[in-house]
Amino acid sequence: MSAAQCTQTRMLTPEQADAHAARIAEHGYTVVENAIEPDLVEELGETLLRLERELGIEPAGNLFEGAHTVRIYNLLVHGQCFAKIPVHHSVLPIVERVLDAGCLISSLSSISIDPGQSAQPIHADDQLLPLPKPHPALVCNSMWALTDFTEANGATRIIPGSHLSDHSPVYGQQYESIAAQMPRGSVLVWHGSLWHGGGANSSGQRRVGIAMNYCAGFVRQQENQQLGIPLQVAQDFSPRLKELCGFGIYQGLIGHIDKKSPADVLFGSGDKVWAWGS
Repeated sequence: MSAAQCTQTRMLTPEQADAHAARIAEHGYTVVENAIEPDLVEELGETLLRLERELGIEPAGNLFEGAHTVRIYNLLVHGQCFAKIPVHHSVLPIVERVLDAGCLISSLSSISIDPGQSAQPIHADDQLLPLPKPHPALVCNSMWALTDFTEANGATRIIPGSHLSDHSPVYGQQYESIAAQMPRGSVLVWHGSLWHGGGANSSGQRRVGIAMNYCAGFVRQQENQQLGIPLQVAQDFSPRLKELCGFGIYQGLIGHIDKKSPADVLFGSGDKVWAWGS
């Protein structure tokens, strides 16, 4: 099969994209099986292993990010293969139906769960947003399976229909959930309010995924303060003014750069902050 034919077999029709979006509206998630070209799956996996070695990436060791989970953030700066992910024809049309065509990249990171990792606390990706629930999707996230995702190796655990709940899960509380099992090359797409978390890996193999997360395009400043204000001007702002211009982090997570605040990266100490993923 030629490269062109391989791509064609994975191109979503508008009707298929509509059906996936409808499943997300009803159940909070959908799985696009065999969505990713095999050669791209291979390239992404090999690149992540190389980056892990070259960058000396190790588990963060906290409860949320995991003691046996390797995460690499800000993937768009680490290779051209990652630029294919946000615009992929098997996923983006679904996201555009859940959010709209003005959606933005929220984050792009890898999550490799090694044997011995316990289950991640159940959470919703939008639970830091102080809005009544349920509400229209402001976040739509996806997990790219670079290995098979199974119950044993830590497939993402989900609670179908929980995106329609009037509240977010209590952090650390146990909930009944199911494993979003899917073959290598598939993609799980979910509403940002869906309750979920990374599974426990009781197998002898690493589970490798890439978290491609999107947010609604209107969730940002009217004027682009970070690019519109020269850094030599912004560096003399008070800490509070820097925060108001968007050089800080909301709730310890939203707006980080490799787990650091923009102000720290551009102007200061580079102290790390807590961040999460699934």
